[in-house]
Amino acid sequence: MKFLKSIFNYLITRYTKVQLLIIFVIIVFAFLISESNIFARIGYDAQIMELNGQIEYYRNKTTEDKQKLEQLQLDKDQIEKFVRENYLMKKDDEDVYIIE
Repeated sequence: MKFLKSIFNYLITRYTKVQLLIIFVIIVFAFLISESNIFARIGYDAQIMELNGQIEYYRNKTTEDKQKLEQLQLDKDQIEKFVRENYLMKKDDEDVYIIE
């Protein structure tokens, strides 16, 4: 409390009341009223964190898909397995049963 009183006394002796009022208004405007206020900044930081998480997810997904693509390009049996599982395709003499 003494610290705050000493700061207040220093400001009163150094600046006039009009100057202190102007400084206070500028600080309030800068931190609370303007478009880039403190609350918007916190929201932007949260969006940045969310987007960084999405970037990481899609990077991992890309590496997984590249590995699957390499496997499909190397082995014809893998292509057939992939098509059967994902697109429910079959040979002419087969029956497909879908169990959910």
